[in-house]
Formats: sequence, C-alpha cells, structure tokens
Amino acid sequence: MTEADQQEVTWAQEVRDATAFWERLGLPGLLDVHTHFLPERIQRRVWAQFDEAGPKIGRPWPIRYRGTTQERVEQLRALGVRRFSSLPYAHRPGIAGYLNEWGAEFKLLAPESLWSATFYPEPEAGAYVSAALEAGVEIFKVHVQVGEFDLDDPLLDPVWGLLAEAGTPVVVHAGHAPVGNDFTGPAPMARVLAAHPRLCLVVAHLGAPDYLDFMSFADTYDRVHLDTTMTFTDFWTTTYPDGMLERLADLGDRILLGTDFPTIPYPYAHQLEGLERLGLGDDWLRAVCWHNAAALVGTPGPPM
Repeated sequence: MTEADQQEVTWAQEVRDATAFWERLGLPGLLDVHTHFLPERIQRRVWAQFDEAGPKIGRPWPIRYRGTTQERVEQLRALGVRRFSSLPYAHRPGIAGYLNEWGAEFKLLAPESLWSATFYPEPEAGAYVSAALEAGVEIFKVHVQVGEFDLDDPLLDPVWGLLAEAGTPVVVHAGHAPVGNDFTGPAPMARVLAAHPRLCLVVAHLGAPDYLDFMSFADTYDRVHLDTTMTFTDFWTTTYPDGMLERLADLGDRILLGTDFPTIPYPYAHQLEGLERLGLGDDWLRAVCWHNAAALVGTPGPPM
C-alpha cells in the first residue's frame, strides 16, 4: 500500500475494511493490547517528536489519527476494537505517578479499556506499582528506547517481583527498532526473566529486529507473549529472518494483536491486512486478534 493509497482511504472505508476482517473470521471484534493515549500536553510533545523525525524516530512518520482523546476512543469503537490499552510510558524519573493518575481517569472515560500504568527505575517505584496493582491496574508499559534505562536496574527488582507474583502483563518496548541505543536488545530482558521467570511480559513489535531472539523467551517462560505492532505492514522496513513464519505458527497462542494506534501512518486495517497475508490461516488470525488476548486480559463487560 503506497502512501498515496493510504491517504485516499476514507474513514468509512477504514471501518468497512476492519469490520469485514473480523466478521469474516466470526469474531465479536478485535482485542488490541498496544494502543496509546496520553495526557494532552504530553501527547502533543510526543507527536511533535514524530513530526520532526527526531533522533529516536529516525525517519518521516506522519501520524494518521490526530483527533481528541474522545474522538480516538470512538474511532477504535467504530473499527470494532472491543478492548484496547492506553499504555502511558514514563520517559524520566518523577512522572510515572502523574501518568498513572491520568491512566485511572482514562479508564473512567473508556470503561472497556485495559487500565494501564507505567513505572521507571526510581526509589518509589515499588510503592506506586504496588498501589496500582491493588487498585486494579490491568496492564503496564515500559519503553526502554525512550526512557533510556536498564530493564534490570536494581531499583526495578522489587517491581519485577510484585509483577511476577501478580501475573499482570507488562508491554515492554525493548527491541532496537526503530532506533536502538545502549538499553535496547534482548540481553537485558533475558537477565530480568532469569531472575523473575514468572513475569508476564509482552514483547512489543515482536522484538524487532531481533525477532527470533525475543521469540525464544517464549520457549522457556510460560508467561512471555509478543505483540504484532507495526510488523508486516508496508511501512515497517526491518528484515524478517528465515524461519520466522514457522516460529509465529509455533507460538500461535502467545502472539497478540497490537497496532500502535494512533501513532501510525496508515489505515488501522492495514495492520490486519499484513497479518492476513502471512498465510498462517484463519485459526491463527482468530487466536491473535481475539482469543489469546481474551485469555490473558479478559473480554469486555457489558456496556455501562
């Protein structure tokens, strides 16, 4: 799908394309574990980084969905996304508490969403993660490429212990894509999992570009999952290694739909198209787009 083709797709067509996908599979909709919502001021700053193709972005990255928070929630609902996350991520010390308070407010705005929170290596991390778990947070996000910290920082050891005991999923952007640094790559995650083997980690972007290394964690650790975010789209330019399709098939119960909505430069349904053209079959697509996440985080309750 060329950029011109992407721009020509109308909103009505986007809804039809996404709906046709999940209806054909006989699903009640989609469960997307990797979407983003942030406080407005921070959201504007993040989008500015993408607009400038800053050093952590590395390439032009036009954002397709720039409406208000409420408008973007309604867009996901219209596309048939029945559960989705907000996944705020702390990029420096002292901000996680604020982001977690905002995440609780977002949960009230979108009750079907996954109540999301974050953390950062700082002395108070154990206390606020414990409080978040007690309050009912359903998923966490950390982003070492943006936050520039070691996953196995000693300040996080009590946090990983709490999360391993709770079994609450943590979406971790640990791969080198789109721009790596000294903190990205599979080695830090390997050390964390060795110390806390019961952690429920969701590897963002399938761990791109070190796909097979990150997939190997799922062979050893029962609670490791991987999300599909942006992989197999025409925009994602990493090289896929030999044997990757076979590994995706083998790990069919550990792969979760993720998209990075709204921070994507193409229609939402293009992610679904990219998964379908892998040719792994309808049962695999049903598992990835609904059943695996439903088993991990639950299905949405009745409308409030």
